Amino acid sequence: MLIEKNIIDETNEDLLKDHQLRFRFTKDTLPGVDSLIEKLKAFQVAIPSWALGTGGTRFGRFPGGGDPRNLEEKIEDIALLHELNHSSGAISLHIPWDIPSDPAKIKSLASAYGLVFDAMNSNTFQDQPGQNLSYKFGSMQHVNKAVRKQAVNHNIEVIRHGIELGSKSLTVWLSDGSCFPGQLNFRKAFQNTLESLQQVYEHLPADWKIFVEYKAFEPNFYSTTVGDWGQSLLYTSKLGPKAYTLVDLGHHLPNANIEQIVSLLLMEGKLGGFHFNDSKYGDDDLTVGSIKPYQLFLIFNELVEGMDARGMQHAKGLAWMIDASHNVKDPLEDLLQSVEAIMICYAQSLLVDRKKLNEAQENNDVVSAQEILQDAFRTDVRALVAEARLQEGGSLNPLATYRKLNIRKKLIEKRGSETTATGL
Repeated sequence: MLIEKNIIDETNEDLLKDHQLRFRFTKDTLPGVDSLIEKLKAFQVAIPSWALGTGGTRFGRFPGGGDPRNLEEKIEDIALLHELNHSSGAISLHIPWDIPSDPAKIKSLASAYGLVFDAMNSNTFQDQPGQNLSYKFGSMQHVNKAVRKQAVNHNIEVIRHGIELGSKSLTVWLSDGSCFPGQLNFRKAFQNTLESLQQVYEHLPADWKIFVEYKAFEPNFYSTTVGDWGQSLLYTSKLGPKAYTLVDLGHHLPNANIEQIVSLLLMEGKLGGFHFNDSKYGDDDLTVGSIKPYQLFLIFNELVEGMDARGMQHAKGLAWMIDASHNVKDPLEDLLQSVEAIMICYAQSLLVDRKKLNEAQENNDVVSAQEILQDAFRTDVRALVAEARLQEGGSLNPLATYRKLNIRKKLIEKRGSETTATGL
């Protein structure tokens, strides 16, 4: 279901007076507000197709009702989010969960809603119905060349689907690894994986990118074949100029300094994109900014500094994506919260006084450097983010509007209370 523009305007009326007061105060106290708002308006975060349904854990799933039953309904849900926040204008698909039966029709539907297709995601971490060979002991690393070939062919198929939809990138995450010492020859596993990735790389169109995503653990807990950013960087460096590292915020060991990782990857020109989420213990896939908001700000601080140093556009220079799962929340509400948290941290990072911070760093003035960062982080930029939405025709408060219009109730009435999104 979609929301008529006049309905959004009506819900904004009740909030407009308070917003104008807050925005006027913010604009009077901060420099360069107009320029900042233009950057916020341009910044888009891709919504993953798999995050639109109620998720779960290995212990259970508690469906909330109204989940999208097919790819068309997933696109409708993302269009709904985009109508509300005007920052969710891209879709990231997972294949084979969301293979389009009619690519031209799907592309046209997305375009009608003002949406584009972001990175395509392959899946060799599961055995699919009718699959000839199993990935139980790995896919691209497998000791059996036939299994490796099957994984390569799947990724080539994903590229083909992406070309039909207008995507320009492929994300490869591998669950390959080992659970016990001695199970795997690390060197051979790396060589097999590299050879497989090279075969996929050869099928990339000239204007495409491949993102090699790493993860320190799970489902293999002794070793993973693309276990950290260094291993991913090694693969992408060997693959070529169209290969980049993708950072998922939940794919690190506890207390990893992610802001340092992204800084160095940017310096090397090998940071390709992001999967935003949050975590307390591991790959929890929680709402962005719900656990470690200051860490998210520090990451954005390095991203903005590094992108500016390389002359990169903030909105287009990297692939910005959410990768989250929802077990106790309405998925659409959670995604609205996540996008809002991303936009807030991005806005705060734009407020950092780079000149003063550089001077403090050059003078080893540790206290001043800390104060400069925390001053930006403690600045309430919600009125700026809301104003950017308002100027684009979105809702001043997307979550409140979603609830006021009883969207979930209407989705349940339309789709039923026992639906399950594909891939879940």
